[in-house]
Amino acid sequence: MVAERWMLDGRAVAVATVIETWGSAPRPVGSHLVIDGMGNFSGSVSGGCVEGAVIAEATDVIASGAPKMLEFGVADETAWRVGLSCGGRIQVYLERVG
Repeated sequence: MVAERWMLDGRAVAVATVIETWGSAPRPVGSHLVIDGMGNFSGSVSGGCVEGAVIAEATDVIASGAPKMLEFGVADETAWRVGLSCGGRIQVYLERVG
């Protein structure tokens, strides 16, 4: 697992997990994104601007150690403009590990 390898390398790591979806979502429940303190990442929880927002939030989670619940949603009409294939909502749990 990437998170375990990165922690063994001495990196601070956060893991984002899709815990719920409504409507159409690019990644299913259980999908993971691993992020280190330098902004390196592996995996996917969505696409477009959502992924960038999760990576940015991971910096705070790594620094504080406090987990966050994130929710992202977009209407069908505006989905393509933000880099998503279609409308829907996802809920992502972001936590520091190790």
